[in-house]
Amino acid sequence: MAQRLPPLAALQAFETAARCMSFTKASEKLYVTKSAISHQIKTLEDYLGVKLFDRSARRLVLTQAGKACFPTLKEGFDRLAVAVDRINELETRDVLKISVSSSLAGKWLVPRLGQFEMLYPDIDVHVCAPIDVANLMREEVDIAIRYGPSQYPGLRVDQLWRESVLPVCSPCLLSGVRALRVPHDLRWHRLIHVDGVEYDDTYPDWASWLDAAGLSDIDPSRGLRFSLLSLAIQAAAECRGVALVGSVLVEDDLATGRLVKPLDFDYPDFRHAHCIVTTEAAAKLSRVQVFRDWLLEQAAVRGERTKATPSIPQPNSPVVGRVGENPIKSNGAKGGENKKGNSGKVEEIQQRTAPPSLRRRRHSSRLDRREPATDSRRRCNGQGV
Repeated sequence: MAQRLPPLAALQAFETAARCMSFTKASEKLYVTKSAISHQIKTLEDYLGVKLFDRSARRLVLTQAGKACFPTLKEGFDRLAVAVDRINELETRDVLKISVSSSLAGKWLVPRLGQFEMLYPDIDVHVCAPIDVANLMREEVDIAIRYGPSQYPGLRVDQLWRESVLPVCSPCLLSGVRALRVPHDLRWHRLIHVDGVEYDDTYPDWASWLDAAGLSDIDPSRGLRFSLLSLAIQAAAECRGVALVGSVLVEDDLATGRLVKPLDFDYPDFRHAHCIVTTEAAAKLSRVQVFRDWLLEQAAVRGERTKATPSIPQPNSPVVGRVGENPIKSNGAKGGENKKGNSGKVEEIQQRTAPPSLRRRRHSSRLDRREPATDSRRRCNGQGV
């Protein structure tokens, strides 16, 4: 059973008077009268049954009992003051809770987050990954960055950007007997897949990319599989194969040369977009508003940088923004028809956009559709499937 304590006001009056060694100064600090301080100390002395101050002298002096209890009381009130300061600090500082997939957080958001923190040092950022968008309705997070079909009923949605998926690999796969130079060279290399919660089943995969490139003789299901795109990207950088990923996740790796884009064929994803998702209530918070504006600025900068490097034209691509259409279908054509025609157009585009040093090689090899040789000179140096 907890021991009963004296009145807190009496303890505070004694601690303050003992620290100041003056009833007058104690009354000024506690905003009460001098007689109120004297009354509280008399109440404490009666409660404890001992005298705490010697009032016979011309100045205030602590008794032995007063000297014994003052240090501990002072420490206790100091700790109380620290606890109250911490509570006040939590109330005055803004905490921004962001929900984002772990791959997008690690490969794009976190490397740029320092810019936001420099602009808004009073906002503490908490990054949560992953949390379902539905949790926004339960106020578990303030704002989310999602890659999906841009359909989140009851929530505010701002589109950041659309992107293409593209094969990436380590520079080590560009050399050797079975160097990766044209799409059909993928038959010699391990495909890296992502089967996880970051994206849904409609996200472009190797089967759709190979179909768009007109390559029907490569098994799209073989290779390595990971639950996160960031792991697939790491495996590609470690020369474990070729990963098919969204362009935004590999921008920095491509810029530094850690990864390369070996093939001149991107697959535009018109079904999905990176979006800012918030509730209408959260959108009115100042911390959410400034972060949303900062994200839109980053998207604008990325858009200008993307325009500076023209993308490869795609065969029969619909206008950007027509969500849900197959980018490789021609007008009026059903899915799966005219694959030969699409393949021919892809080859024509690759010939037209390829460097001069590769054009003759591609023209003569017809996308290098040669039967695999069996002699030892054409081994894959450990990079085969």
